[in-house]
Amino acid sequence: MAGDVHCFRSPGYYIRQAAQTWETQGAFDLRRRVFVEEQGIFQTDDRDDIDDGAAHLVALSTYAHEPDSVVGTVRVHESEPGVWWGSRLAVDDSFRNVGTLGAELIRLAVRSANARGCDKFLAYVQMRNVILFRRLRWKPLEEVDLHGVPHMRMAADLKYYPPASDPQIGWYHKPFKVAA
Repeated sequence: MAGDVHCFRSPGYYIRQAAQTWETQGAFDLRRRVFVEEQGIFQTDDRDDIDDGAAHLVALSTYAHEPDSVVGTVRVHESEPGVWWGSRLAVDDSFRNVGTLGAELIRLAVRSANARGCDKFLAYVQMRNVILFRRLRWKPLEEVDLHGVPHMRMAADLKYYPPASDPQIGWYHKPFKVAA
């Protein structure tokens, strides 16, 4: 199952909370590839104390409709009662052309927190991703610098995200076809 990321286009993707050890490890491996190797934001690893209490959500490519590899991830955690944060959103570079995996992970993050009593959902978003978040009904709050990279602190419009009571089930996502 888990292993090297495949370069073929999966027929669909499971968007759900990591339920198995290989899924959680795959999320950590993907984050290291994106935030350490590709973007150089961290020197050796991006993991921190938040990981211990966070829910790790994943986009899983499929092979014969079975989960195959972690190709996207985001983590969510409650920092204080009613205040939730999303962070470390990452999509494998071979799957960014799918175009919707990041948005689906964001939806699951906010919807799952909304089902657990979320009053406010926040994220620090890299500036190049602000447009995506604005399309998904997020409001910019303030510019900040994190780890030497410009970010925008943003808040989700919770009315746009109906509660998803079971993030471990999540959903199966079939992306639209992209013209060649």
